[in-house]
Amino acid sequence: MTNLEKYQQAFKETFMVDDDKLANLKYQDIPEWDSVGHMALMASIEEAFNISLEIDDVIDFSSYEYGKSMLSKYNIDI
Repeated sequence: MTNLEKYQQAFKETFMVDDDKLANLKYQDIPEWDSVGHMALMASIEEAFNISLEIDDVIDFSSYEYGKSMLSKYNIDI
């Protein structure tokens, strides 16, 4: 599984969304991405990539697109 597929899978499993909704998805755009859903997503991403996100990154993680670029900080290319 590629890094992109792992990343997409984290969103799809956490929020039960289809591929076509991922690109424009932002925090609180859907009811599932509330504060609890946000923490579930962060845990899923940490598990998928075997990393521990810094608290500032958890707070700043505001969209699907932003998260892809933020992961480069952890040497994960998507």
